Amino acid sequence: MSVNKSFSAISVNDLTVAYQEKPVLWDIDLEVPAGSLMAVVGPNGAGKSTLIKTILGLIKPASGEVRVFGMPYDQQRRLVAYVPQRGSVDWDFPTNALDVVMMGSYGRLGWLRRPGKAEREQAVDCLNKVGMTSFASRQISQLSGGQQQRVFLARALMQQAEVYLMDEPFAGVDATTEHAILTLMHNLQSQGKTIMVVHHDLDTVSAYFDSVTILNVQRIASGPMKETLTPENLRKAYGARSGVNLPFAFANGD
Repeated sequence: MSVNKSFSAISVNDLTVAYQEKPVLWDIDLEVPAGSLMAVVGPNGAGKSTLIKTILGLIKPASGEVRVFGMPYDQQRRLVAYVPQRGSVDWDFPTNALDVVMMGSYGRLGWLRRPGKAEREQAVDCLNKVGMTSFASRQISQLSGGQQQRVFLARALMQQAEVYLMDEPFAGVDATTEHAILTLMHNLQSQGKTIMVVHHDLDTVSAYFDSVTILNVQRIASGPMKETLTPENLRKAYGARSGVNLPFAFANGD
């Protein structure tokens, strides 16, 4: 799958999203360079998940546009994989882990072709990459929260995408899953993939990611971690009296 990486992986221009005439995102401009490992942080209600869903075309903006490698998302959707919040998924759906992962091949195959032996082998390999091979035949409702998250990561891998959008993948997972997610993200980045992640833990953001977008309805700042994750920008986003804990280094005056 070839893409023109002279363009940003994601370009968001003048993006505004409103619910019942109340702005949730306001006039957002954002560039996500190809090969980035970017976190999106901000307080509750900042519009982080809305930004991801709008990039994916799941929410229609009031104004603005989104481009993926220089072209409208609708023309590039096969280049983009999505890992939703675990709480937004119906885990009682009667299917096993392997079948969930094979769903990641549907975009390539189209609705008329069914996954075959090759796709099944790829799905097993994707499960292996997240340490879930032995759970291939397990019903997803019988998996722990961390195991369910890893199955959805494997499904995203199955899409063989260039851009991976993840909505709070670390929320409520065990240490094994957290390590698996981190390993996966860094492996994808080493392959030249772009990863954009809604993240809630300011204490780990600088260790896990190399760039960050700080959001609170408007874009506060976006760019390389050292230049962007500053006390000033965090206070603009969270408020000086919000009670948010600054990352450890900032709390100690670094």
